[in-house]
Amino acid sequence: MTHEHPHTRHHQRDDAGQAEILDLDAEVLAEHIAAITAWLPMKTSPRQIVDLGCGTGAGTFALLNRFPEAHVIAVDASPGHLQRLREKVRAQDVDDRVRTVQADLDAADWPDLGTPDLVWASASMHHLADPDHALRNVHDMLPSGGLFAVVELAGFPRFLPENAPEDRPGLEGRCHAATEHFHTEHVPHRGADWGPMLTAAGFTLEGERTIAVNIEGSHSEAIGRYALSSLLRIRSAAAQALPAADLAALDRLLDTDSPHSILHRDDLSVRTERTVWAARLS
Repeated sequence: MTHEHPHTRHHQRDDAGQAEILDLDAEVLAEHIAAITAWLPMKTSPRQIVDLGCGTGAGTFALLNRFPEAHVIAVDASPGHLQRLREKVRAQDVDDRVRTVQADLDAADWPDLGTPDLVWASASMHHLADPDHALRNVHDMLPSGGLFAVVELAGFPRFLPENAPEDRPGLEGRCHAATEHFHTEHVPHRGADWGPMLTAAGFTLEGERTIAVNIEGSHSEAIGRYALSSLLRIRSAAAQALPAADLAALDRLLDTDSPHSILHRDDLSVRTERTVWAARLS
């Protein structure tokens, strides 16, 4: 029996909603993901890549584009995410370059993922109950000279101006603050500095880069949907800690039939940071 942690159960409950936000993340932040793959300190172009916690494929497709000779093994615990990824693979006619593997990365034993030149883990390591276990497995999987890239977002992006909404200015900041207890309990490794953890696991840290994201969204339908999906997820974590007036204001933003819906705003932007650590096995 594999170990199931809270995030795994959460995935099983709302695969569809999570898949939507992952697809929107890939669409809205495509340029920034491409910038990270371009920065990776590869000595030679990788032939075999493992994408750990691949979701619906944002990293998988960025890596396929960046390294046109590479094959990717895309690993995720969610069968729904992997099905969505396979649909995209077929649509883009890259079936011969991608293999999907369903696996719980907190399980004691991982499936055989070969000997990759590059292991990529984007927004997935912080979800693990025991990331040190994953670090050891990646260490054992990589050959000498192989690279491990860990990518993390600085939490959910911000979308609203500071003085919005008009009836409850600063609401988004208070919503984020209200999620802290939830994340401390359920996602304790979110916001971790992976550099020292990689070094402690026997890797040599070759670089760290933080990319600031600030995308104007006034003419982007995708950014409106991204904001809606993100705030819906924040609501589920923050609802118990928000005062009634804030919760009511948030629900007005989330009501797609309301004239106050976030989908109708023309002052949105996407503001966050994305950090990548690149570590090599000596």
